[in-house]
Amino acid sequence: MSVEVTDETSAFALPPLIEARAARAPRAVCATLPNGLDTLVVRRPTVPMVEVRLRITLPAANRATAAATTARGSLMSSSMLFGTAQRGQEQLANDLAAVGADLSVSADADRLLLSTAVLRTGLSTVLDLLAEIVTSASYPSAEVSAERDRLGQRIAMALTQPGVVAGMARSRRLFGDHPYAQTMPDPAVVAGLEAGTLRRTHRERVRPYGATLVVVGDVQPATVVRQATSAFADWGGPAGRSRVLALPDFDPVGITLLDRPGAVQSNVRIGGAAVGRSDLDYAALKLANLIFGGYFSSRLTENLRERNGFTYSPHSGIDNAAAGSMFLVDADVASEVTARAVHETWYELGRMALAPVTQGELDLARRYALGTLALSTATQAGLASTLSSLAGQGLSPSWLAGHQKAVAGVTVSDVQEVSRRYLSVSSLATVVVGDAALVEDSLLSLAAVRAPE
Repeated sequence: MSVEVTDETSAFALPPLIEARAARAPRAVCATLPNGLDTLVVRRPTVPMVEVRLRITLPAANRATAAATTARGSLMSSSMLFGTAQRGQEQLANDLAAVGADLSVSADADRLLLSTAVLRTGLSTVLDLLAEIVTSASYPSAEVSAERDRLGQRIAMALTQPGVVAGMARSRRLFGDHPYAQTMPDPAVVAGLEAGTLRRTHRERVRPYGATLVVVGDVQPATVVRQATSAFADWGGPAGRSRVLALPDFDPVGITLLDRPGAVQSNVRIGGAAVGRSDLDYAALKLANLIFGGYFSSRLTENLRERNGFTYSPHSGIDNAAAGSMFLVDADVASEVTARAVHETWYELGRMALAPVTQGELDLARRYALGTLALSTATQAGLASTLSSLAGQGLSPSWLAGHQKAVAGVTVSDVQEVSRRYLSVSSLATVVVGDAALVEDSLLSLAAVRAPE
């Protein structure tokens, strides 16, 4: 019995993609307050809400104190909302809730970030509360002690996750004794922290110079600047440039194998140096990353998932930090195919570096990059977070329009050149976390195997 194919299937054909509209830099009002706090305000009256990001640049840790600095930053960020000199934790939470705000605090090696969304009518109150927190967070001893125990438990749980362990191993391989190698607080150091240490650390590190307040929403920028000037008038501290500790060189030779006896899965992690957002090659590298492994239509996904069935979701990306950017590759595979997966990943990296991509691949990645850029800045929250991130790297809102133009102009030869420079296997470090008894011999067929550093 034959099946007749008709033209009815053409009704399901996808319409052609339209060209992305040219991006415009958001009209931002920038001001530096008398205390040194940089303020960036964008009026976007789509909804009667306001997104607020207060990004506080943290002084760079030195190599000797990196572990202590990471532990203090983690506990400080999770304890900062336990009250101020003027109000306790419950009153602070109630006063935020009264204006529709939900404040969160996070920290990494570069910055402390306070984030909230608030009803337009409550912005002045939120600014006052933010100022109160940064000037007089109280860190009550009993609450800090309880949070210290909870943080220790969360760290212990995280360290049982192979993906976390693999990420830490890659960071140690890439960064050595640099503070960026401290991706997870040492539980022993956390256990020794006291509330008094957090209060002292807060006074020393939470300062307005180098900090940026980003406000996006249904606001009048001039009014916001006046409100911020009044709210943060008492927040002070010595002026000075934040020192950024340069990233160390690393040896890309060999595969680091971290033994995890009994594991049925191996965690493959690869990484190396990349260029940052301010570099002329960044747009080309961003597209090269997408074509290689940065989205679902990538070569790495087609190879490891579709063709070989090694893993569900391999991925690559560019991580931008203050001291430098890194190109990173992640894949979790069954133990028995570990060496084959590493080999195929290296093969795809080699293809990127040695042979030009097709124009079709480039055009598809370009459309994806421009579309995700537009989506990420279409909402108040997305734009506020993006501008805060850019400010952390010394970039203004005009970068957005310039980046779109740069992406639109990337050529096939541009992608091949940055791939040759940054995606070459010879310049990348490879780390595998898995059962050494099952995977070491097969990995030795690819390269020398070295112990974790």
